[in-house]
Amino acid sequence: MAKEKSNTVKIATLAICIAVVCVFTMVIKIPTARGYLNPCDVAICFIAYTLGPVTAGLSAGLGTALADALGGYPQWAVISFIVHGLEGLLMAIIMSKDTITFARKLIAGLVCMVIVAGGYCLLAGFFLTGFPTAIAEIPGNLIQSGVGVVAGFILSEAVRKAYPPVKTISW
Repeated sequence: MAKEKSNTVKIATLAICIAVVCVFTMVIKIPTARGYLNPCDVAICFIAYTLGPVTAGLSAGLGTALADALGGYPQWAVISFIVHGLEGLLMAIIMSKDTITFARKLIAGLVCMVIVAGGYCLLAGFFLTGFPTAIAEIPGNLIQSGVGVVAGFILSEAVRKAYPPVKTISW
């Protein structure tokens, strides 16, 4: 029965995280040449630092893709799913070790920024906007992901201190 309850909590947590990422992506939109910047990386980084690879990867990918599809940017949904899904997954894998050092946190943050800026540049360059526009979007994507890394980490540390059992719902 305890295992069944644990899985129920994990599934409910995943659903809530998908919704949170979707809302963070949709609520504040800063227009750019071909898309928009938003605070989704705050939610994604928080989830990656706090809840584990499965929750981070799925909620990041599905939440941002859903936001794009619902928010008038359906052409970006698959790219957002891939880029942000990888961002959440890889950050959480880096942070999933028992000993989390400052170097590990720094590496996770840099991975986030490279995946977001590089992923959008490559995929948008090939499939949507062409490379001149995709390259012009790199600074904004670096700022968006950098803010997400810092704010997500601060929120994660606060939640882990306030509610240590949060580690038990990681997936």
